[in-house]
Amino acid sequence: MFFNSDLPVRKHLNHLPHWQQDSVFVFATWRLADSVPFEIMTRWREERDTWISEHPKPWDEPTELEYHRRFSTQLEEWMDQGMGSCSLSNPDHARIVADSLLFFDGDRYFIDSFVVMPNHVHVLMRLQTGFSLEKVIQSWKQFSARQINQRQEKSGSFWHKRYWDRLVRSEDHLWKIRHYILRNPEKAKLHERQFLIYAPWNQ
Repeated sequence: MFFNSDLPVRKHLNHLPHWQQDSVFVFATWRLADSVPFEIMTRWREERDTWISEHPKPWDEPTELEYHRRFSTQLEEWMDQGMGSCSLSNPDHARIVADSLLFFDGDRYFIDSFVVMPNHVHVLMRLQTGFSLEKVIQSWKQFSARQINQRQEKSGSFWHKRYWDRLVRSEDHLWKIRHYILRNPEKAKLHERQFLIYAPWNQ
């Protein structure tokens, strides 16, 4: 259920190394293509790549925490500022994303909770054995992008091509992520119809 450094880890590359371990909770985030200006992302990416070259994986827990403090937190703060089209603040578009996430829930993966924000998505989940996180996220993005672009009579990139993920290390870590998902809309000062939360354990 939680990441175990003594067990095998599958790795794949999507600009950054992504780790996967069967039946382990994973926290994943992806964003709209226009959610952070290109110039800001370029500087962020250069600083991050330099840091990673100086801190090659595998990381111990303090190093991973430092990475997320320096880079993940900064990116999430920019996304929470509501830059770009914020197409997902439209409740119909948010519902399309939610429906795509829940379509194979209990089959290919188990969804613990998620929040659809105006320009990004956070998901806490566990994959079923034999399914790839990369392919699952790709299917979510492809289906929702096609449906939303059709509604808007648009074409082209809807989602940014990358995503971020983190294996959950403990029950305490799990609850920190759950609380982050619940509090993200409040932190971003959103109104009720500007986001969509799924957290059945909170009912």
